[in-house]
Amino acid sequence: MSEQKFMPRGRTLLAGKIISNYGQSSIDCIVRQISDVGAVIEIESALGIPLHFHLLIPGEGQPQPCKRAWQSDGQIGLVFEAAEAAKEEAARNGAEEPEGSEQIVRGQLLALRAALDVVDVGVLLLGADMKSQFINRAFRRMWALPDAVADRNPAFVALMYHGRDTNTYEIEAKSIDAYVAERVRLVRAGDTKPLDLRRTNGEVIRMQCANLPNGGRMISYTYVTDIVRHADELEVLHSALDNVSEGVVMLDGNLNAQFLNKKMRTFWGVTGEQAARRPSYESLIRNSPHANDRGMTPDQLDAFYAGRVAAVRDGNEPLRDLRTTDGRNIRAHCALLKNGGRMLTYCDVTDLVRNAQQMEELATIDSMTGLHNRRHYWMLAAAEWSRFQRYYRPLSVLMIDVDHFKAVNDRYGHAVGDEVLVAVADACREGKRSSDIVGRLGGEEFVMLLPETDLDQAKIVAERVRQRVAAGALQAHGVHFNVTASVGFAAATASMSGFEALLHAADQALYQAKAEGRNRTVAWSPPPAAKLAAE
Repeated sequence: MSEQKFMPRGRTLLAGKIISNYGQSSIDCIVRQISDVGAVIEIESALGIPLHFHLLIPGEGQPQPCKRAWQSDGQIGLVFEAAEAAKEEAARNGAEEPEGSEQIVRGQLLALRAALDVVDVGVLLLGADMKSQFINRAFRRMWALPDAVADRNPAFVALMYHGRDTNTYEIEAKSIDAYVAERVRLVRAGDTKPLDLRRTNGEVIRMQCANLPNGGRMISYTYVTDIVRHADELEVLHSALDNVSEGVVMLDGNLNAQFLNKKMRTFWGVTGEQAARRPSYESLIRNSPHANDRGMTPDQLDAFYAGRVAAVRDGNEPLRDLRTTDGRNIRAHCALLKNGGRMLTYCDVTDLVRNAQQMEELATIDSMTGLHNRRHYWMLAAAEWSRFQRYYRPLSVLMIDVDHFKAVNDRYGHAVGDEVLVAVADACREGKRSSDIVGRLGGEEFVMLLPETDLDQAKIVAERVRQRVAAGALQAHGVHFNVTASVGFAAATASMSGFEALLHAADQALYQAKAEGRNRTVAWSPPPAAKLAAE
């Protein structure tokens, strides 16, 4: 065995050769780090390197017998067999050699540092004096730190100012000194809270400090650009959803709330802290401020909420209109997500429903009198006529006309004439039964449809309406006056061709009431059958 020549520690980037197979094989390498007990070497590929070999460093004497301790892609950690043999001999003799033990520790530390040199995470080891003891290769690449600077064991503050001088930090020039001082203070204080560092090139690096037993610090630096960018995008999305007028709820596959926007937190009475605990959808609807105001028994409430949860879980009812206990109309939409979750949106459509109802009323109600207009009355009458034809149940109709209405308009004006029409409409409403249908056909003509009513019962209703019209008192230009109405009525017969025929019959009776002096009711009677000629 050749005589061991111990070499100065800590040297790097020395050219060397790996000699094996009894000197017949030689591979060029670079000695990254070297100590008394071992070294780390770099080669293009670690494949084919035997367990035992010799390391030759030109100008350093004879090749040193080595043993491979570990390897990674492109690197090998080795120990010098002479040092290994000395350690074994000392162990056999029971001798305690502190210097040998120190060499073992150095070897282990060398292996650890070599391992830290191949990871992608930047690692910085600081002593208690805040000076660097070790800076791995990832840190050097991350912060563009030259080896000549890193190998001089710079202080942490010097490293911070290196970042300043290379324009790395996304910090205004006037604030950079305060930024460096705060970073140094946090590390010196041993603050272990992660800190995201934003660089001028758009990258984000997460720094975290760990306190070491010897009073030093180990600081790790990890690229989290994509994570932070996604978090920023998510924050922007959450902020946008918090300001929309619709309620938005995101549920996971177990129907637990992952996100509630401000609208829904207010609607369900949930604070931001409570929402962050990801409550279940069922607990949200059960514990909302008006959950128990539905007038249901506890069993009915349980069934109601179970149905709501089942509908969301099944996703078979994507659109649903809900009515809140305070009278609002909410349109809920449930969308199935690819991750098995649900997105619920809630839109307050109270105004739309109210407007639709108003539009429906405008389409079916006479704006002046509040009665059914001609078009809608005709639809209702057609339905009643169909029922009459199917079941032959009694059906009657009243035709009501204001007497001398043209004279009222001419004498008092159209505004008073409108008041007269409203008064007659009110008399019709007051004189009808709950099942009767009243409409305004146009001008001063009104009509009442009386289901389940024969001719005798229709006469009673007709007289009641006529009397109410006559009893009404009106005033114009300081003068009190009354109006009257004539009423013709008819009952449906099987021989009639349709509702038009029934209405025509009542109109004939009305014409007769007008001809007989007005302010009276007249029943329609079918004309007598024609006499047969004598044979």
